Amino acid sequence: MLLAKETSRRKFLLSSLIALPAMGVTVNGLSAAMAAELAAPSLDSYTPTFFTPAEWTFVLAACDRLIPADGRGPGALETNVPIFIDQQLAGDLGSEIYLEGPFDLNAPATLGYQLPYTPQQIYRKGIAALEHWCQANLGQHFALLALEQRDEVLKKLQAGQVDFAAHGEDVLKGKLFFNELLNHSRQGWLADPIYGGNKGMKAWIAIGFPGARASYLEWVAQHNVPYPLGPVSLTGQRG
Repeated sequence: MLLAKETSRRKFLLSSLIALPAMGVTVNGLSAAMAAELAAPSLDSYTPTFFTPAEWTFVLAACDRLIPADGRGPGALETNVPIFIDQQLAGDLGSEIYLEGPFDLNAPATLGYQLPYTPQQIYRKGIAALEHWCQANLGQHFALLALEQRDEVLKKLQAGQVDFAAHGEDVLKGKLFFNELLNHSRQGWLADPIYGGNKGMKAWIAIGFPGARASYLEWVAQHNVPYPLGPVSLTGQRG
């Protein structure tokens, strides 16, 4: 799902600047890359479309630990990864999944999807079960735990050591929920900004990904030479 944005004079002007084709264009000291970041939603003021307030609090806290801002690159919150996930779930993600049984939760991956849940249901049920587990075992909601505790909870979740069945969820396994959240976090970090994440193309800049540049003819014969140009998004934003 493309990022749903409200229209405003400020955003229109910023979008006009973003569309300028020249590299390094500035208007009153504002580069196209800076304008692209400003035109993206602010995580602090964003109102989730799919998640409830309680679920949103969990997603923010979990994404922050899955892709932390640790000096090696931008973190999930810095790049609007939670917004990407919210927008995807609010759209038609999973609408093509075949959900008629029978299901075999122990079947190999080659036999396809084996859950009676849509991605939206996986998040709803997974967050609820994990929050119940945290309350029962640690006496706190996930987002209120110390950072080290959050990391330990996520490690247990990844290792299949969080028993959702003991907290009312007999079908969904904790490890599967973790994989879903981690995969969507990665996608949001690396996706084109048009989908809500990778704000300012910071992730692409960090890994040296050129994005949607249209031509590399002048670089085909140049080997072992660092590519000097910044990334370009699908809408023409330049990093």
